[in-house]
Amino acid sequence: MPDYSTPDYSTIEATTYDLIVIGGGINGVAVARDGALRGLKTVLIEKSDFGGGTTSWSSRLVHGGLRYLEYFEFNLVRESLREREILLRTAPHLVKPIQMTIPIYAQGSRSYWEIQAGMVLYDLLSYDKSLPNHRMLGEAKLKQLFRALEPQGCRGAAQYYDAQVEYAERLCLEVVLSAQDAGATMLSYVTVAQLQRSGDRITSLLCRDSETGESFTVRGHDQTVVINTSGPWVDQICRSGIQGNAPAPVGKTRKIGGTRGSHIIVDKFPGAPDEALYVEALTDGRPFFILPWLGMCLIGTTDIRFDGDLDKVHASNDEIDYLLNETNRVVPTAQLTRESVQFTYAGVRPLPYTEGKKTSSITRSHVLYDHGAEGVNNMVSLIGGKLTTHRQVGEEMVDAVLKKQKQSIGPSDTRVAPLPGAIATSEAKSLMTSANRDMVAYLLSLYGARAPQVLALVEEFPELGDAIVPGQPDIKAQIVYSVRSELARTYVDICRRRTAIAMRGNYGVEALPVVAEVLKRYCDWTDGQCDRNLIDYYTYMRDNCIPDYQLDQYQIPVAASVA
Repeated sequence: MPDYSTPDYSTIEATTYDLIVIGGGINGVAVARDGALRGLKTVLIEKSDFGGGTTSWSSRLVHGGLRYLEYFEFNLVRESLREREILLRTAPHLVKPIQMTIPIYAQGSRSYWEIQAGMVLYDLLSYDKSLPNHRMLGEAKLKQLFRALEPQGCRGAAQYYDAQVEYAERLCLEVVLSAQDAGATMLSYVTVAQLQRSGDRITSLLCRDSETGESFTVRGHDQTVVINTSGPWVDQICRSGIQGNAPAPVGKTRKIGGTRGSHIIVDKFPGAPDEALYVEALTDGRPFFILPWLGMCLIGTTDIRFDGDLDKVHASNDEIDYLLNETNRVVPTAQLTRESVQFTYAGVRPLPYTEGKKTSSITRSHVLYDHGAEGVNNMVSLIGGKLTTHRQVGEEMVDAVLKKQKQSIGPSDTRVAPLPGAIATSEAKSLMTSANRDMVAYLLSLYGARAPQVLALVEEFPELGDAIVPGQPDIKAQIVYSVRSELARTYVDICRRRTAIAMRGNYGVEALPVVAEVLKRYCDWTDGQCDRNLIDYYTYMRDNCIPDYQLDQYQIPVAASVA
């Protein structure tokens, strides 16, 4: 059986690339996809798994940025609304409409009429949308429809539509697969050790496979452009420049001033709405979401300046308590406690560096920073960037690349090209003839048009149709498919980003023996690989997902043996 995960680095070393992208989050892979579709010889380098950083820690919304109206960022709102519409068309299996309700309270910072004016403007800016316009609910109507909401001081509500991508990591993955289909070389678990400079240009990148330790060089030519989309790690990449044997950083000033956003996942609670709530926190006036998510509730987010270890970002006890308390305030029947929390996650927003500015007022618009101003003429870094606008970032970046290369700039196919899993309703219905309709429907929600490839594994090996965890929808075939066809290389990739097993309960621990068994039988993994992955999995969860108050319950194995 072939090795499904290790690239041929000798071929990569023998190739010269037109476009080199550093960072495989949603914005980086969008650049690679756009570049490859427009004929550029493209390589992307990601230090962990695709979408493993900020992308996988988002609120999982494809939204128009309603709150940006408060800061008069009308262009960003319009751009976000346009991109939301594109994603609803090009990834309909993953990006779906969701109704949002904003309860309006007398003690809130915005009156009923102010919010209504914002809704009208939001509708005007989304003049070409396929979703319905907003509606306002009076006090009596809101209390009739949302009986569990705190009634004291309630003045009514606004309702409008945005979109949700429950599997944000899979959206990123589909962009990766599309880029690969267009000819891009997409490398995960590869670190950039050095940016090698000659004069005012980056000529090559010294890279290292973080699993095998193998080093290799990615080379450009005299027109190559390097794009730095490493999110919160942008400044770290810029500091890795070398000229000859001497340090030669790309950039003299700090670019990123990240803020941490934390979320919690809880089981559905008494009074939990079927649609989303967009609520103003009483503690600090910051808006947060209570979202339906895979039969549970996703609650977040916070906004706290962060200067710590970017590879170990987790929700603090205080943030968890804040989200629990604010939810209990607006839905008194919830009565959530720390024991209600099934999963937590936190990420760092790669916002522009600012001093003394309120975190919520820092712009969410992205900036393409050309390092020519600092003496490096073929590198551009992305500061900021949102899940919703990733496609637009890719188009803008490739336009900038083509301009530097003095090539003509044509239209980007990404505006209309569907992602690999996009599926027509009629095609989806034709697949529902199977006896196991629930399984097929679930696979369609993850894989869309690619679901038959997973089902083919079940047809060949019927035992792969068994559930990984009893009572959960994921099946063993998905483990095999993630390694053979979706570039997964670790337990974390499989359980956290190709599926949501890790987030459905107990941090996915019950799944690990089954994952090991399937990988050894169908993907030729060794006992040693599985042992290392088990320890790495626990380490990852403790560093990023398990709250401090639960750490004693999840000890990292000293020696692992999974039969």
